[in-house]
Amino acid sequence: MARVLITGATGFLGSVVIEKARQSFDVTALVRPASKANFPDDVNVIRADLRKPVGLAEQLQDIDVVIHLAAAKSGDFYDQFAGTVISTENLLNEMTEAGVKNLVGISSFSIYSYDGRKGGLLDEETPRLSNHSERDEYSNTKLIQEDLFLDFSTNNNVVILRPGMIFGAGELWHPLLGSPLGPIFLRVGSSATLPMTYVENCADAIVAAAVNVDSAAGEIINIVDDELPTQNEYAKLVAQHTTVPKNYTIPWGVWRTMASGLGLASKMVFKGKAKFPGIFEGPKLDARFKPFTYSNAKAKETLGWSPKISIADAIAKSAEIEHQSLSKSKADNVK
Repeated sequence: MARVLITGATGFLGSVVIEKARQSFDVTALVRPASKANFPDDVNVIRADLRKPVGLAEQLQDIDVVIHLAAAKSGDFYDQFAGTVISTENLLNEMTEAGVKNLVGISSFSIYSYDGRKGGLLDEETPRLSNHSERDEYSNTKLIQEDLFLDFSTNNNVVILRPGMIFGAGELWHPLLGSPLGPIFLRVGSSATLPMTYVENCADAIVAAAVNVDSAAGEIINIVDDELPTQNEYAKLVAQHTTVPKNYTIPWGVWRTMASGLGLASKMVFKGKAKFPGIFEGPKLDARFKPFTYSNAKAKETLGWSPKISIADAIAKSAEIEHQSLSKSKADNVK
């Protein structure tokens, strides 16, 4: 059986990828030295900090393919640069030293350019982010990370996957709906289609890319589910199964016009140096709420993948998991 190394193995997505990969691979999880993660007995564990992976190449000698999920999603630019860019650069260097030539690199929809686009289809041919100063640390570090994947693909087999918004238990009410403002949640828009992928479906696609890394080498592939809901449809489905925050909806066009006016005032009064939350900044708003359509045709054709669980069933399943977790937590507190 081929051997796969999975970074970011303890994360929201990583833990599910571990479970799915066990069906096709001999699995090794790469975790931080201090991690207390528990895996099934058939999962091997390597403890290393990718920011300074001393001796990792020696431990990669028997690995056939790497699935690189690890990335920093919070902190300032320097924290995210270290956790995403430096870690990736170090991993690729260690892979080269060990002679590991197969990689599935996880990118993001955040690297796409939304500026000046009027909607329509967003797919693998959509231009990438060019004006770095108008987007957040996560977008910029993921873009640099993807460039590292592309450079590595010159002499190796690399499949780059760009998942949309990954959702599941604990991650149902998400930033593509809006943003908390004080005691309420402000929803921006109602009719935009959401580029969603349920965590189990996404994990299936990632494992399929690892299985097909030779035939799919050089491909960049978006991962979204079938029958994608609008913002309103998704919010109603979530509300059917679990408690949602008190929320109010402002039409997309109205909020975008307000943000544009604020941006113009900032340039005139503060010479563009004023800092506002992302929900008030036009380019960041476009990346989260601008209406587009999406396709998973390339993922189906190239990987032989299709999402097994519908959006509605995934929401119901996730809500049940959340409910069971909450009940267990209450029971444990009583003890």
